[in-house]
Amino acid sequence: MQKKAALLDRAEWAQAPDVWYGEFEGSVFGADASVMFYTTDKVNHGPRLHQHPYDEIFIVRQGRALFTVGDQQIEAVAGQIVFGPANVPHKFINLGPGRLETTDIHVTASFVQEDLE
Repeated sequence: MQKKAALLDRAEWAQAPDVWYGEFEGSVFGADASVMFYTTDKVNHGPRLHQHPYDEIFIVRQGRALFTVGDQQIEAVAGQIVFGPANVPHKFINLGPGRLETTDIHVTASFVQEDLE
């Protein structure tokens, strides 16, 4: 069976009309990739340490972030991409100044997360 193109309206994934923040699971489209859009204006704020049983790809769209991936610390800026391997604990924070905005691609049809903090 061939998959067809589909459209997901902003109201179906965004948590607010004026901030790039929300998510959708690939299962909506029969795809093996899910996406989180993350935005924060708070410096030193971000997701707590967690891991997934699949790879995750972080695209820094705006700002600066400090990623902790396993025992590595990576400072990334707008336009850079960070790869997080499956089953490796990770987190990131906004280094500021200003807004941090990321697009996080989860290589899975449905989100699975184990919180470690």
